[in-house]
Parts: sequence; C-alpha cells; structure tokens
Amino acid sequence: MNNTLQIVWLIPFLPLISFLINGLGRNQLSKTLSGFIGSGVILASFLISIFVFFQVKNGNTHVAHYFDFINTATLKVGFDFQIDQLSSLFLLIITGVGFLIHVYSTSYMHEEEPKDFAKFFAYLNLFVFSMLLLVMGGNYIIMFIGWEGVGLCSYLLIGFWFKDNSNNDAARKAFIMNRIGDFGFLLAVFWLVAKLGTTDYHDVFSNIDKLSLFDITGITLLLFVGAIGKSAQIPLYTWLPDAMAGPTPVSALIHAATMVTAGIYMIARSNILFTMAPFAQSLIAVIGLATAFFAATIALKQNDIKKVLAYSTVSQLGYMFLALGVGAYTGAVFHVMTHAFFKALLFLGAGSVIHAMGGEQDMRNMGGLKKYMSITHITFLLGCLTIAGMPPFAAFFSKDQILAKAFESNPVYWAVGVITAFMTAFYMFRLYGMTFLGKFRGTHEQEHHLHESPSAITLPLIILAVLAVAGGWIGIPEMFMHGGDRLEAFLEPVFSKSNELSASLHAQHELSHTTEYTLMAVSVIGALIALMYAWNKYGKYQKSTTEETGIRKALANKWYVDEFYDAIIVKPIQSIAGFLNSIVEKKAIDGFVNGVGKAVNYSSRQIRLLQNGQVSSYMLLMVVATLILFIIQLFL
Repeated sequence: MNNTLQIVWLIPFLPLISFLINGLGRNQLSKTLSGFIGSGVILASFLISIFVFFQVKNGNTHVAHYFDFINTATLKVGFDFQIDQLSSLFLLIITGVGFLIHVYSTSYMHEEEPKDFAKFFAYLNLFVFSMLLLVMGGNYIIMFIGWEGVGLCSYLLIGFWFKDNSNNDAARKAFIMNRIGDFGFLLAVFWLVAKLGTTDYHDVFSNIDKLSLFDITGITLLLFVGAIGKSAQIPLYTWLPDAMAGPTPVSALIHAATMVTAGIYMIARSNILFTMAPFAQSLIAVIGLATAFFAATIALKQNDIKKVLAYSTVSQLGYMFLALGVGAYTGAVFHVMTHAFFKALLFLGAGSVIHAMGGEQDMRNMGGLKKYMSITHITFLLGCLTIAGMPPFAAFFSKDQILAKAFESNPVYWAVGVITAFMTAFYMFRLYGMTFLGKFRGTHEQEHHLHESPSAITLPLIILAVLAVAGGWIGIPEMFMHGGDRLEAFLEPVFSKSNELSASLHAQHELSHTTEYTLMAVSVIGALIALMYAWNKYGKYQKSTTEETGIRKALANKWYVDEFYDAIIVKPIQSIAGFLNSIVEKKAIDGFVNGVGKAVNYSSRQIRLLQNGQVSSYMLLMVVATLILFIIQLFL
C-alpha cells in the first residue's frame, strides 16, 4: 500500500474523533480546549490533504478499499475512498476554508456556555466529516452517506439557537426540502444497481455502454433532482436564504466549503453520464441560468446583510450549473474554488459587522462602519470586487470562463449571464455602500460599542482576502497574460473522456482571442458601470419612510415564492391533514376503536345482570339453554 492510501483515511477520521470528544465531553471541556481540538483536527486534515494533492498532481488516481459495506449475492459495495485530482481539490477547499471558519468561530461564539460552545464545535466537525466522506467516497453509496450527513448537520446547525422557533422552522424547512432532492438521488442509485449491479464509479463509467439512452437520461435527471435540493436551485432554493437563521460561521461553512457545493461535485464526478445525456445537460443549463438570474433580482432589494449574501450564493450556484450544463466541468469546479474564497470572506465579514453591531443585520441601520472597522472594511471591499468580477480578482477568471463557454454553446445563455453579472455588481455594492459608507444610522448605544473585531476574526478575513484576490490566477487562460490554465491541465484526467465524447458529438466552435477579449470587455465594463452606480446611489444612503410598491415590493418580498408554496403545497397539505385528523382518525378510526370498547363494556354490564343470586332464574336459564341445544342438535 502506497503512502497516500496509508494516511488518506485520517482526513475524515480526525474530524470524526473531534466530534466524539467535543460531543461526549461537552460538560467537562473548557471553551479554549474545545476550540483548540475542533480547529486543530481540521488543520491536521488540511495538511494531510496538501500531501495527498501532490500525490495525485501528476495524474495518479488512488482507490483504497477498507471493508465490504454491503456484501450480498447480487450486490457488493465496498467502503472505498477514491483520491484523484477532483476529490483532492475539494479536500483542500473543505479543510482549508473550513479551518479558517473554525478559528473564526472560537471568537464569534465566545459568549456561549461552555457545553454549548463544545456542542457547536462538535456539530461543525461532524459537518466537515460528512462533506469529506461525500467527496472521498469511491461509489455512490458512500457519497450518499456523506450526502445525508451534511443534510443532518445543516439541520442541527441552522437550528442551533433552538429557543427561537424561527430558527427551528428554518432548520426544518432545510431538512424537508433536501429530503425531496435526496429521494431523486436514491432512485438514481437504485436504477444503477438494477441495470449494472454496481455503484462503484469505475465500474459504472466503464460499463456505461450497457445503459440505453433512456436509462442514462433517467438516471442523470434523478441525480440532478438531488443536486437541485442540495445546491439550492429552482424550485428547491428557498431553504438556503432561510438557513441564515443559524450562527454566521454556519452560514459561511454551508455556502463556502460544504453542503451547497455537493450537487456541483456530484455532477462533476458523474461527468461522463451527463455528457451522454444531452437533454439532461440542456435542462441543467436552463435551470442554472434561470436560478442565477432570478436569485440576483431578489438580492437587489434585500436589506438583511446575510440574506443578500444568501441570494448571491444561489445566483453563483446557478452559474456553476450553467457551466455544467454546457459541458464546462472545469469552469464549474474553478468557480466552486473561487466562490469558496470570496463567499467565506463575505460571510465572515458580515459576521464581523453583526458582531460589532450587537446582532443587528438590517443594513438600513448601519452605515459609516468604514472608520470603525478598517480591516473588516478593506477585506469586505476586496470580496465585493471579487464577486463583481473585476480583474484581476479571482472570480473574474472563473466567471468569464463560464460565460465564454456559455457563448460557445448559445449566445442567449451568455447574454442572460452577463445581465446577471451586472446585477451582481450592483447589489453587492449596494450592500457595501449601505454598510460601510455614509453616516452611521444605528442607535447611539450601538455607535458607542462599535469596534474592530478580535484577531481570531480578522486574521481569517485577511487570509481569505488574499485568496479572493489571487486564488483565480491558477486558471488564467492561455491567451490572457500568457497563462496556461493550470487548473484545466490538472483536472484533465478526470474530464478527458467527457471532453473527447463532447468533441465527437458536437461541433466545436473555438472562440477567437478577439471575441474572448470582447466578451470580457463587455462583462467588465457593464459590471463596472453597475458598481459605480450603486456606489454613487448608496454611498450616502438615508433611511426612507416611503413604503415600497410595485415591482420593488415584489423583489423585497422575494417574488412571493414562499407565499406561493404555502398556498399550493403547505396549506393544502395542512387542510388534508386536518381532515384526516378530524374525520378519518378521530371519527372513523377512534370511533371504531372506542365503539368496540363501549360495546364490550355495555355487553358486560348486561350479562352481569344475569348473576342475580335467585335459584329460580338460574333454573329457567338452564331449561332455556337445554331447549336451545336440543333444537340445534335436531336440525343439524
């Protein structure tokens, strides 16, 4: 066994051990020790992930078999880990960004009771463990175990402050909506087992010729249903903005390093299946593009700082699905990486602001924080420039790679994507202006307590800001600044078959450098105009008492999608449940059960009257019984 396989199991095992230590020992451990253990194991996993990354850098793939998880006459599923270029990159993202979020949490959650503090870190560790299991699994069954694990952990962490029922409602909403998607994933796994008798990646992809086009299309559509739930796409996206009810580090972990990227990883891992299902790919592109645009419109009028970022995540995930739908698997993974950097930065920056504001999240009550929180301000500004797609920040390269591939596939995709990018620049600098520029609009007490956050909060912000600025340079295209797109070369072994198949199925229309430069210029200039307009409009924002009307009100109310779901799904189900409870359960089922009891009770009371103590009555009964028996015997 090579060195990689000897230690790779430690990557998920260490967070699992920390989960047990912090979870079982929460009543004995101090906050310092809980934070040290919880953060230290993620750092250790990150260091091992770096070693693993260099082991697969030259195109190697390692599969470690530990034991038989399922072993029957018809199905054998191993507890296997597959380490290749795709999984190793995700390991770095999960453990690297996850470690910074853990460090941040040691300060952000310092007011919690020691046992709650330890429980929080136990949940964070379990979350990371589940995501690591998801990306390391060598088959769809192990992936599904991690898939369900991140769903459970999101429920536990979103509802961590469970004394507030709104948090419980948000946690339950996330859990239920993810179960809808998970059902699709599970059906796809059953379909694979029925047709191929295996869920192992290598065996599935090697025997794909045994599947008909109908099988491939059905399996990929069901897998996509799973991805829609986990990665918050239309129509199952509404759980993600509500998930902001949890502590801010949870929001950062969900949006940047775990959970929502699971759907992207699953489709990227299954790339050969999706490449052979053109209908599924087209649907993914359309749903992703629609989600990106729709979520961006909602973000334009949100006033909760975390809700703006939440809808921006939904929109950015839509870009990633657009990339997957047009076959740009490397572009999707590239944007996952850059998004992890700038979205973790933005959420942790928002948490720093909320921390300084004493829990206030409404941007209308902020303003002028630039002079009170210099580090948070500078790092947050860099994050805003990154998500807006300004060169040479990380997202400029990943987003424009997606838009260029979209243009090759369909210019309409590109046009909608560019408009979405304009809106992204606008709403992010609306957020920035309302929060950091102008005059402070909060209370005198809030202003008196304004201060820069502790180093455990600002240090992760600085590191993430550096990554948000420079993290995309590994994906510089060859025609730009003489880059060579090292990320595409690194991931080539994972996507090579899909690229070859796509080239054989579709005519390739490589864009000229002139066209690429033109597309970049349009994207950047448009985003810059939107940025400057938002800066000018909201840099001196003043509260307005005028109530929003028309389309602005619809945007502020998120297009009334939640109300629509309540009207067509929640309330009818509640009405049916009420009917079943009052009529079927209480009157029919309870009526029957209670009627049997009453009948037995009544019969017992009547029969008891026969026992009256009079000998003459007993003799009469004896004669009557004898006559009845005689008659029965006579006619039988």
